[in-house]
Amino acid sequence: MKQSSVFLSAVWLIAVSSASFAQTNFDFGKNEYAASCASCHGVSAKGDGAVRSFLTKTPSDLTTLAKRHGGVFPVQYAWEVIDGRSSAAIGAHGAREMPVWGYIYRAEDTQPADLHARNRIGSLLDYLARIQVK
Repeated sequence: MKQSSVFLSAVWLIAVSSASFAQTNFDFGKNEYAASCASCHGVSAKGDGAVRSFLTKTPSDLTTLAKRHGGVFPVQYAWEVIDGRSSAAIGAHGAREMPVWGYIYRAEDTQPADLHARNRIGSLLDYLARIQVK
C-alpha cells in the first residue's frame, strides 16, 4: 500500500512539473535581444535605446529590416552583421572583425562554443524576424 502511494505521488509530481514546464513561455530570442541589443536599438527595436544619445551613428530600426530588403527578412545579412563577418559598414558595432559585444556571438574552434554561438544568433534572428512591421 505504501509503495503505491509513493508511486502515485511521484507520478503526480512528474505530471504537475511537466504541465508547468509546458506552460512556460520563455522566449530565448527576445531574452537575447534584451540582453545584447536593446540598450542601443531599444526595447521596441526602433533605434531608440537608452544609450543612443551617446552613439555617433543612430542605431537602425530593426523592425524594418524586411521592408528595407524587398519584403524579405535578410537572414544571411543579419547573421553576418551579428557575428561580425559582414562586409557592410556596421558603424557603432565596431570593426567587422570585432563587434562591440566582443566574442559573444563569435564561433570558436570548439564544437560546443560554435553550437552555442549559433544557437544564440538563431534565436535572435527568429525574434527579429517575428517583430518585422508588415
